[in-house]
Amino acid sequence: MNILSLASKNIRRNRHRTLVTMLAMAFACVIIIIYSSLMKGMVAGSERQAVIVNMGDIQIHAKGYRDDPDIYNRIKQPDLLIKKIHNQGFLASPRQYGFGLIASDENSSGVRLRGIDLKLEATVTQIHLHLMKGTWLDSTDPNGVVIGKKMARLLNVSVGSELVFIGQTADGYMANDIFRVRGILKSISSDIDNSGVFMSNQSLTKLLTLPQGAHEIIILRKDRTSDLINATMTIQSLAPDEEVLNWKSLNPVIARFLETADVQTMIMMIFTYIAVASVVLNAMLMSVFERIREFGIMKAIGVTPFQTVLLVYAETFFITLSASVIALGFGWWGASYLQQHGLDMSAIAGNIAFAGIALDPIWYALVTADIFYMPVIFLFIIAAISVLYPAIKVARLKPVDAIHHQ
Repeated sequence: MNILSLASKNIRRNRHRTLVTMLAMAFACVIIIIYSSLMKGMVAGSERQAVIVNMGDIQIHAKGYRDDPDIYNRIKQPDLLIKKIHNQGFLASPRQYGFGLIASDENSSGVRLRGIDLKLEATVTQIHLHLMKGTWLDSTDPNGVVIGKKMARLLNVSVGSELVFIGQTADGYMANDIFRVRGILKSISSDIDNSGVFMSNQSLTKLLTLPQGAHEIIILRKDRTSDLINATMTIQSLAPDEEVLNWKSLNPVIARFLETADVQTMIMMIFTYIAVASVVLNAMLMSVFERIREFGIMKAIGVTPFQTVLLVYAETFFITLSASVIALGFGWWGASYLQQHGLDMSAIAGNIAFAGIALDPIWYALVTADIFYMPVIFLFIIAAISVLYPAIKVARLKPVDAIHHQ
């Protein structure tokens, strides 16, 4: 008996039922492919927003600084340490911080000043590319600053507005100066949006009379595929007296969320395919009950129970294969479109944030090989499980009872 030829003929006998079953399977598979691509995109986008835009892969602080951000608690000789880090194949940049009060004509707010190295910072983060208005910092404009989005709204200032800073220098004197807003950032993180003021390291050192050193060193891997834990251990060996933490330790909430993204996709796949399994089970049961007499005759002429089971599975295989081809075509088109154009969520939520990290309101997908083969493999597995009962029923049919079935 040619099982494949017979199975092909059987699935064409009731074209409407076969078409409905096949389209239901294909539709579910397309949904999973697109959902998987969006989850991959969310993971990549969230990590990019947390790491490349602001935090870096690894941060170095003087011990105790993160618990008590005292301006005197500094990393000694940061230039020498950065040189060692560069020699190990990493990118690094120093940062300095200060606190005070900043005021406009209409309002005032507490701020956290961030002094950065204008050349090195651009190699480890992309925050300079996330301007909503204006331009980034320039060494020729020492009194130019870039501020967070919400702070600009609170102070009611725009590009070109003047701000007055009042604070205390490192040696205990009054610090005050007038700054001009060069740029306003898009949403980056809650602390930057609400209180972030960026300026050059030289400007901050002069303003607060800061001693030599740095409060923070940001490090970025050149090879994004290299192991983060090994990289952290390498940096720790270069700075044994400092506190060295990678971004997952600095932001464990979002790190844990990103690590469980595949699990969330799997859960979505299971629940979606359970509905598909009921459709396949119903279709194959109807097909079996319509052909009970035929199966009885087949068994009477010598067809074994195993061959009847193979026949049922061959029919399911053809339907699932056709559904998979359709799903791969439409799934690839949908995922590729969303990878290029994204899904605009700004109408639902203008500022989307998670664990203090602002997310891009345009939700882009990411196309990888596993978003295609995993849903298809799982579809075949679910289809095989769902027709197990019809196949067993056919195998257990008694020829005499089946021939006389009404």
